[in-house]
Amino acid sequence: MTTEISTLANGLRVVSEDMPQLETASIGVWVDVGARYESADINGVSHLLEHMAFKGTKRRSAMAIAEEIEAVGGHVNAYTSREQTAYYAKVMKEDVALAVDILADILQHSTFAEEELERERAVVVQEIAHAHDTPDDVVFDQFQEIVYPDQPLGRTILGPAAQVENYSRAVLADYMARHYRAERMVVVGAGRIEHEALVALAGNAFDTLSNANSGNGLTAKYEGGDGRAPRELEQVHLVLGFDGIAYDDPDFYTLQLLSTLLGGGMSSRLFQEIRERRGLAYAIFTFASSYTDGGVFGIYCGTGPDSLPELTPVIADEILKVCDAVAAQEVARARAQLKSGLLMSLESSSSRCERLGRHMLIFNRPIPIEEMVAEIDAITAEDVVRVAARILRGSRPSLAALGPVGKLENYDRLAERFI
Repeated sequence: MTTEISTLANGLRVVSEDMPQLETASIGVWVDVGARYESADINGVSHLLEHMAFKGTKRRSAMAIAEEIEAVGGHVNAYTSREQTAYYAKVMKEDVALAVDILADILQHSTFAEEELERERAVVVQEIAHAHDTPDDVVFDQFQEIVYPDQPLGRTILGPAAQVENYSRAVLADYMARHYRAERMVVVGAGRIEHEALVALAGNAFDTLSNANSGNGLTAKYEGGDGRAPRELEQVHLVLGFDGIAYDDPDFYTLQLLSTLLGGGMSSRLFQEIRERRGLAYAIFTFASSYTDGGVFGIYCGTGPDSLPELTPVIADEILKVCDAVAAQEVARARAQLKSGLLMSLESSSSRCERLGRHMLIFNRPIPIEEMVAEIDAITAEDVVRVAARILRGSRPSLAALGPVGKLENYDRLAERFI
């Protein structure tokens, strides 16, 4: 496996990993922009723009985009996160040029035709309604707002329906012009691909991008607090979280290992205690989400209302136990899970593409798998205990709960367990 990087004259970076054993290639463009770049009055525009990029360019109609990529057996898609937007395709090795051309076309020459925009606004509003009908989606948006109140990071990625259905073509065009700049974009290829050929294709196709960097200037500030939303549901959906760490924090991998040990699988402490021994919940897991300037560590649980009085005290006890001691075999098991996830991802060109794109935007370089594995191998039980105490002791918790929440423990009583 060879990773190569080139920078075009306009500042656009091109990175690739050749996988000569494959007959396919994954091609993508990762853009350093997402929901946290939006002001409140345009919340959701990043996601709507991602949708509209596929709805026609100066050279291709929406139907032509779909037909061209599917005519060669490929597929194209995109996603929007809070910090990044990605557009990607997977094709046979002989169709890499077509994939690059389509991606370059939709990211430079989209027309945002009024009739297409009207239809797609309606589609996104339906997507928002669907999310609102999915409690385990709603509770995470609710949690995000509690963690980062009155901040871009605390708003939803989809945006409010009432605003989205009124966004104009000018709003989309202005947002794209300000943020889709060469220095904030990375063209990525993984699979059966030649780097120099990809560089040449990107240089020819991405020929109208500006190299001016619009910057960010936004800072995440963890707040925390209590948020309960009563709703007539069969289950209570609950997220409990704490101030986390950024991608470049020296404890990043240790926190990932802690998350795995505490709630990352059937052998994890929370799964065994909450579900297996006590039967207090059907679903429980932990997560460690990082951003460029902060992060959050949390636990999700889906449970019946009658389990609530016992649930949060047990979760708190299990969380605090890892601040005192963890067994060497637990660390070894969590380490094996993390490493296997990384190494298994090497088998997929799409996963490699994703990793390269994200790493280039976050770290300005691809992090070699060997370096990541070495970081994980170096983590000791003492490191896990130290990071657990750093994150979980003395931190103001964030609590989001949705459903029949009447029996949920008082927030101040819960917070006292950690502060």
